[in-house]
Amino acid sequence: MLHVDFRSLILPIGIVRMVEVVLTCICFALAASAGIPNEAKSHWAWSMFCWCFCCFTTLLIIILEFTNLNTKVPISWEDFTMAFAMLATLMMVTIAIIYPTFFACSSCSRQIGASAVSWLCFGLYAAEVWLVHKRPGETSGFLTTIPGLLKILETFVTCIIFMSLSPIEYRKSPGTEWCVAVYSLCFIFSLLIIFLTIAKLSSIFPFSFDNVVISFNILAVAMYATAVVIWPLYAFDNNSRPTDCKRCPWDNLVVVTFMTVINFLVYIGDMAYSVKIPA
Repeated sequence: MLHVDFRSLILPIGIVRMVEVVLTCICFALAASAGIPNEAKSHWAWSMFCWCFCCFTTLLIIILEFTNLNTKVPISWEDFTMAFAMLATLMMVTIAIIYPTFFACSSCSRQIGASAVSWLCFGLYAAEVWLVHKRPGETSGFLTTIPGLLKILETFVTCIIFMSLSPIEYRKSPGTEWCVAVYSLCFIFSLLIIFLTIAKLSSIFPFSFDNVVISFNILAVAMYATAVVIWPLYAFDNNSRPTDCKRCPWDNLVVVTFMTVINFLVYIGDMAYSVKIPA
């Protein structure tokens, strides 16, 4: 029999989530009504996806907790809600910066409105991260720890890299193709670790899951170390910034370079924590 929990709607975290659904829906509607831009379509598509994804996932969490079905799903609910809240926070702050940079102007009221509301969404999701972490009566999961949050950050930064990659640019040399392989492999394995943790499947391994994570982090640091050197070396070889470049594809090469360095540092921090904790 289905039991509903009205208390889940009046708790601070429930109220925050309901406001998130409304505001992300408003952002999506404002951006959609402004039309599809002629330039930077990948950034527009990313923004639309983030608003849509956050809106529907937040609504799903509200429904599952309201109907108490969250206790029936075979996953770590706290890990799932923490992972989503952290991911949504990163998505919103990225959109709040990227969307106005590419699409806002002095006469673009809808784009300005979507950008401003995105900052409100960022604040709400950041508050949700804190509320989930401080929720009483629950056992902390892996994704509520610093290594878990770093795993989420790693996958998110890689998404930004993928959004900025152009097949025309990275297929010019084997060096840049290797870097894309590094981004892809590390992204897949980080995502797999998150999935196994949320689905409580880490115990199926006949060996220590912690050792698997440590081995992956060491390998990821080594692979990203090569990408940090190789990507700018090949991407900018005989490829200076065009004089007429205004938010042109060349700028995306800089974004990929910067995000590669960021992810390299994140993986170093993740490796340091993963090695230190078992000890």
